[in-house]
Amino acid sequence: MSWQDEVDEIKRRVELAKQMGGPANVERQHASGKLTVRERIERLVDLGSFHEIGALAGKATYEDGKLVSFIPSNYVVGTARIDGRRVVVGGDDFTVRGGAADARVGDKAGYGERLARELRLPIIRLVDGTGGGGSVKSLETMGRTYVPANPSWDIVVALMSEVPVIGACMGSVAGLGAVRVVHSHFSLMVNATSQLFVAGPPVVVRGVGENVTKEQLGGAHIHARGSGAVDNEVDSEDEAFAQIRRVLSYLPSSVWQVPPRSADSENRDDPERREEELLSIIPRDRRRAYEVRRLLSLVLDRDSFFEIGRYYGRPSVAGLARLKGYPVGVLACDPQQGGGALNAPGCEKMTRFIDFCDTFHLPVVNFVDQPGFLIGTAAERAGTARYGVRAMAAVYQATVPWVSIILRRVFGVAGAAHGNAQALNLRYAWPSGDWGSLPIEGGVMAAYRREIEASPDPDARRREIEEMLNELRSPFRTPEAFGVEEIIDPRDTRPLLCDWVEMAYEVLPQDLGPKRRGIRP
Repeated sequence: MSWQDEVDEIKRRVELAKQMGGPANVERQHASGKLTVRERIERLVDLGSFHEIGALAGKATYEDGKLVSFIPSNYVVGTARIDGRRVVVGGDDFTVRGGAADARVGDKAGYGERLARELRLPIIRLVDGTGGGGSVKSLETMGRTYVPANPSWDIVVALMSEVPVIGACMGSVAGLGAVRVVHSHFSLMVNATSQLFVAGPPVVVRGVGENVTKEQLGGAHIHARGSGAVDNEVDSEDEAFAQIRRVLSYLPSSVWQVPPRSADSENRDDPERREEELLSIIPRDRRRAYEVRRLLSLVLDRDSFFEIGRYYGRPSVAGLARLKGYPVGVLACDPQQGGGALNAPGCEKMTRFIDFCDTFHLPVVNFVDQPGFLIGTAAERAGTARYGVRAMAAVYQATVPWVSIILRRVFGVAGAAHGNAQALNLRYAWPSGDWGSLPIEGGVMAAYRREIEASPDPDARRREIEEMLNELRSPFRTPEAFGVEEIIDPRDTRPLLCDWVEMAYEVLPQDLGPKRRGIRP
């Protein structure tokens, strides 16, 4: 006697679950330009590697003890591999009740979060539903209302300190669904087919009288370019999967591991490569900008720079890259965006990225051309000082190896935050370096105002003072007092950093794990 009949029944039910919300709902999903959750998982992970958990969960109907219909839970979760590394992946099935939580049957999403934490695995959330308690229609069947609570949220919070968490907004997500996307180390949205909001248009029009479309309320352009609620925007779901895979390639599976080095790093890019273009990439005219991303491409391993949050906090550039195959975090100032002056969004972006690198033991390379915090009434109203001190605290609380390449300007309090001055503060300056408490051009009027105004020819006296001070501006005078340790040939930047990164990985602590830090202001 065998259990073959029962085994066949398992297979039958799994096949029913794979039909999701039925052919008509699957077709509607495709017609809206979106893949189903199972298609998404299949395209994201290594071929054939997905092992589903809880496929048999759902709402079953029986007649005479036999199953006659089955609607699967609208959350699919399991383990898989990406580039050979195991991950947890879960996603909403929009074909069943629009991914609403009241159609879930059990806390499968919460189980996935706990699985990731207990097994110390990265987790990827493919969010395409509302989350939370679902529709108010559920009150009719429940016969009561309830006090809101977020199940498993203690695990969700703890995961941020322990494993990589990626949130992908794959459709119209509201409420807790939106929060599940944002509560991550890296998040993205798909242009045109995904929207993210606290509450959707029907609630908004009733609540605050705004009559808006889903795209106007929470399209990718709103959050990737305006609010900063998500990091990146992509043009297709396949591009989203490619970015998810790429981000994970720089990160360890958990904070108890070291970031993985690229296996073929030595053969792909010469660590001694010296680019002639670096010798002239910084203009002699201090008022002229340059393309900082081009500069990065000449120093970092070829094609290794992956930018995060390009369209938010634009004076700050942040991303992941490799040096000699080793993953590093990269910060830079973009002089093409307000001269690179740190504004409130730029400070926020910087703070979050430093925390990200510090959490996953990524050494940081900071390419510095910092004129200072943004000034003016708009900057004051935005709370630049508050966001600025948080960014400074992040720099000083980070414990990962850090090196600064001083490209040009280092001015004021923001400039002083290029590294931890009370630590080693390893830095290399280019001969284009220009530093001080204030730029001479703006600081002369503040320091010599009375003298200039009392002069018979104020403009001439101002120019005279500026010329005198410019003689002292030479970056070669600073190392005479050991005020900066080294001024280097810009072409030596890559060889120096490739040497540094090996030392950085050698000094990472052996007892890796979650970071401990105080609260930020």
